Amino acid sequence: MKILAPPDHHPPAASDPRAVALANDADALALPLDGVERVDLHFPDFTDGRAFSQAFLLRRRRGFQGEIRATGQVLIDQLLQMRRTGFSCAVLSAGVDAADAQRQLDRFSGFYQGDAVQPRPHFAQAT
Repeated sequence: MKILAPPDHHPPAASDPRAVALANDADALALPLDGVERVDLHFPDFTDGRAFSQAFLLRRRRGFQGEIRATGQVLIDQLLQMRRTGFSCAVLSAGVDAADAQRQLDRFSGFYQGDAVQPRPHFAQAT
């Protein structure tokens, strides 16, 4: 998962159809994906997890292969779940250290359960 500091993130421009921002109350299954390379999903508050569901739907049901970027209230303790639900990039909240975030991601190299990125459980994967 790619980690970005807030100054490194540029919201999608209205004139660029390759990147879109999806409101957290919008239906991810209804989003037109033709030509889309990046979808920004917003966490308005750390207690609002609707973007997790949107990312999962985009990856698993829609088969979206582009970048899914987490924006808004992105905290270190959410990064692993973000990666597992399909996010490929996270824009950290202001004041959150990128090195600490990377250590959190590096702490766990794999999981026994399947997820949006690796749907097959660990025991069913080829060795």
